[in-house]
Amino acid sequence: MKIVFFGSSEFAVPSLERLFESSHEVLAVVTQPDREKGRHLKVQATPVKQKALEKRLKIFQPENLKSPEIREFLSPLSADLFVVVAFGQILPSDILKIPKLYSINLHASLLPKYRGAAPINRAIVKGEAKTGLTVIRMNEKMDAGDIMLKRSVEIETEDTSETLRQRLSQLGAILLLDAVRFITEDRIKFIKQNERQASFAPPLKKEDGLIDWQKSAHEVNNMVRGLLPWPSAYTFLDNKVLKIWKSATASYYDKPEPGKIVDIQKESFSVVCAKDALLVSELQLEGGKRMDAASFMRGHKLENGIFLGKTPPPPSINP
Repeated sequence: MKIVFFGSSEFAVPSLERLFESSHEVLAVVTQPDREKGRHLKVQATPVKQKALEKRLKIFQPENLKSPEIREFLSPLSADLFVVVAFGQILPSDILKIPKLYSINLHASLLPKYRGAAPINRAIVKGEAKTGLTVIRMNEKMDAGDIMLKRSVEIETEDTSETLRQRLSQLGAILLLDAVRFITEDRIKFIKQNERQASFAPPLKKEDGLIDWQKSAHEVNNMVRGLLPWPSAYTFLDNKVLKIWKSATASYYDKPEPGKIVDIQKESFSVVCAKDALLVSELQLEGGKRMDAASFMRGHKLENGIFLGKTPPPPSINP
């Protein structure tokens, strides 16, 4: 099977590696243009480009998928399949029709649930017990194509978006290779998605991370786990952004006073929520470094009864 691979993020790298090492031929890789990233705005290639360079694959980085250059690059390759994994742009219908067979996509949810850019984050924030992976035959609508293969994955209590993403990327690469093999063997059955069951996972925004202490500790802890590394769950201490990187839930039976710091211990402190309390063990104050709560409290005086959650316009902190 002759394949053109579309991908950009770290999530897509295991899939590219599996395809490259298989009996199939990766003709070329299409990935996002190099961008300025990080605190010092250095121009960086996508993780997929870095892997493609390592494998000495042909690379194309279009700014605009509607430009004639993309068709001029893709059409002469005579690919059987386009394989899309975490590419970061929606492929126009005329591009989807170029391969001899069709274009397929690996998506990190159990479609039709959580269509969109942030399915892993949104599933954890919503408190889902499981998520999964779906391979679809692509159409012009976002994540709405016919289902080819699915795999369910449990979301563990300690999972963050980072650990779950890493696990799904490895399992997804295996599922994707199975899909390509089934296509080769003409064993694929296409199942239409039930539109009535569809839900969406839009791109994350900075304001998604603002903690509402009127929520339960369980809900706030899901935010902490689900919004790593960006925008992260944050609140305010003395009018400065306070990011919470690691937490757990703790029982709290006194009168709820949401946002109030209580039960300061050597290595943690708790913040009262509408129900129970959030046990904070790793955090970062605006202008400072990410650190464990014990180290933080040695340099910042915290007292029982202080309230978190003032909300001036939130400045940004790089992870």
